[in-house]
Amino acid sequence: MAININNLNRNSQVTPKSDQHNDVRQKTAQAANNTEQTKRASQDSVSITPQAKELNELQKKAGSEPSINQKKIEQLQKAIAAGDYKIDAEKLAVNIANFEFNLT
Repeated sequence: MAININNLNRNSQVTPKSDQHNDVRQKTAQAANNTEQTKRASQDSVSITPQAKELNELQKKAGSEPSINQKKIEQLQKAIAAGDYKIDAEKLAVNIANFEFNLT
């Protein structure tokens, strides 16, 4: 077998047969690995926690009911503008503490 060394460039190099066999073995192993990963992926599953289900139900419920009480907002705006709106600091603190307690 004759090799013309005048037409060789950097990209085309002669590789020994053992290197070619190693390349084939690597490609075969890689294909087998990909097949195994595909099999494992088809066996994966997802489960939704009860808390996530409850949150989903609350979101649906909140979306179906009007959450803005326009009449109450107007009353509060008038009271604030007139200077009649008083804040009970103790009641506010209790409500904030209860809210945070119920979050955990």
